[in-house]
Amino acid sequence: MENITKNKNWITVLIVGLFTLVLNAQHQHEKYQLLPFGSVKPTGWIKTQMQKDVAGFVGNLDRIVPDLINDPIYSSARLHKNSAVKDLGNNKEGDTEGSEQYKWWNSETQSNWWDGYIRNVLLLNDKEGLKKVDKHIQEVLQSQDEDGYIGIYDQELRYKFNSENGELWSKATMYRGLLAYYEFTKDVSVWNALLKAVDDVITNYPIGTSSPYFSGNQFNGGVSHGLTFTDVLDKMYQITGDTKYTDYALFLFLDFSKTYQSEKDVQLPNIFNPTYKLQSHGVHTYEHLRPLIVAAYASNNIELQKALQIYIQRIEKATTLTGGAIGDEWIAERNADATTTGYEYCSLHELLDSYSVLLQKQGDPKTAEAIETIFYNAAQGSRNPNHSVIAYLKTDNSYEMEGTKNGEVEPNRKQTRYKYSPAHQDAAVCCNPNAGRITPYFLEKAWMKEEENVLVNMLLMPNVLETKIQNQSVKIETITEYPYQNKLVFKISNPENAIFKIKIRKPSWAKAIATKENYTIENGLVIIDRKFAKEDQIQIEFETDIQVKEDANKEKYFSYGALFYAKPIESVELKGKSYFANFSDLTYKPKNKIRYQFINDNQAKLNNGQITIKAKNTTTNQIENITLIPFGKTILRQLSFKK
Repeated sequence: MENITKNKNWITVLIVGLFTLVLNAQHQHEKYQLLPFGSVKPTGWIKTQMQKDVAGFVGNLDRIVPDLINDPIYSSARLHKNSAVKDLGNNKEGDTEGSEQYKWWNSETQSNWWDGYIRNVLLLNDKEGLKKVDKHIQEVLQSQDEDGYIGIYDQELRYKFNSENGELWSKATMYRGLLAYYEFTKDVSVWNALLKAVDDVITNYPIGTSSPYFSGNQFNGGVSHGLTFTDVLDKMYQITGDTKYTDYALFLFLDFSKTYQSEKDVQLPNIFNPTYKLQSHGVHTYEHLRPLIVAAYASNNIELQKALQIYIQRIEKATTLTGGAIGDEWIAERNADATTTGYEYCSLHELLDSYSVLLQKQGDPKTAEAIETIFYNAAQGSRNPNHSVIAYLKTDNSYEMEGTKNGEVEPNRKQTRYKYSPAHQDAAVCCNPNAGRITPYFLEKAWMKEEENVLVNMLLMPNVLETKIQNQSVKIETITEYPYQNKLVFKISNPENAIFKIKIRKPSWAKAIATKENYTIENGLVIIDRKFAKEDQIQIEFETDIQVKEDANKEKYFSYGALFYAKPIESVELKGKSYFANFSDLTYKPKNKIRYQFINDNQAKLNNGQITIKAKNTTTNQIENITLIPFGKTILRQLSFKK
């Protein structure tokens, strides 16, 4: 007890000391420079999938749940002191968080959806979608008050809270989409609106004399979500180079750390408590990695750097080998398990986004690999390969999808999240909007700059990059089926003979590199340093073998390259609630309960994109030949095998 008390006192001194540094914070050097949103566009199978999403639930959520998306909460229906709790159409049985959150919830649903929708249609140059986006942007600009306020509260309430609210959260979700639109279009009116809106926050929650995250001592999920306002500040810094934005982000993080929070994993006293285990709502825990990263780089403080490393290590323990971080919905001090811990689609997006911020600032190829693992495995494995629906919650070993986690019943809670839906309105319309965001966010940091003339390809995928090297246009199209194949062709268009260097991440699983290029390898990157012709190309293939990986529970996973492979389980598809057009909820009942066990002499072989292995049928005790397919192409499956 004495050690814990000393630790708390030390943390208090640290936070107070850091507050004195905010105005004189020395920003730490960041490894890579971000390219403006839209510099990297999708091609190949990723573009096809995005087009299907826009034709599916991503492009139609405003018709699937129109009351939520079309609620004018940012304009004519701003919240006031007499606003009633909204009926969102969700099942509240077993919810203990209180009803106040339901007042601001529509702002999250619609702004996260708009953020994803804006990015998808811009990247795809979807003509009809662009008309809808332009109309939305004009409506947002018209809603802005003269003082710069863009938000969901009337004059009497805004910035004057001592309980649960969505002030900063509603702004974060809205402004992220506006920033993407500005970076892509360079629309000055949007940029000026953002400058005024962010300054309005800084003015009304001034550094040192306010506490934006004080909200009493009750549940405050919306307030806690609002810590991600640092996303906006970090992007404003990336665009302008003005450290006033990162200074303010540091202030917000420190204020969050010293106030009561119901979602408290990222608070410094808890990070530096060696006995503390992650326990909060998973989505909060993973999105809060970003504010910690931004604060650590804003201050260049060694203690914040230590906190960042501790926090990342804790997240890794809560994450399955496929990138599925516990989020069903609370982490509850558990370690990841292939069968008993589920992950929320929101958690997948938020952790991927957090890792992408870490990648830009640290430049560690290990982080890039973690991003690919999430996107190509857990995220693809939470999509339905046959219908435009996603799972709200999913497990690595998914033995049924009938509402509950592999048949497990949660006391005092009617669980419905383990199914596929275009909306998941009975739980919350949060995962589907985030499912629309994840691909554009994944694409955005595929390429970055290390220096003005060094392009770095950290995330491998089919895409086309258009950028400038010393004001000279360069275009690089990556032609590949990656991760389903490991060969990449970089088709380079360099009409003005720009001189530059290309670095390509070498995956940790690559046993050899096949290329005709002269290259060196440094810090996990293949470096190609030569003059590029006006029309040129690089061909490279990463060679690998089937790998058997073991998780912390000693269960075995089969992988090849970036992909994990699973035994699909035959199922019966059952249609549930119907929405707009042909959109429906879907559940899946297994046709059998056969499980397989790992054997050493598994004789794993890859053939036509599938892995065949020998495994023990635990029902018959017989050794059988079974086929594994890419994890992301399954619905019900067995992924891990006990020995």
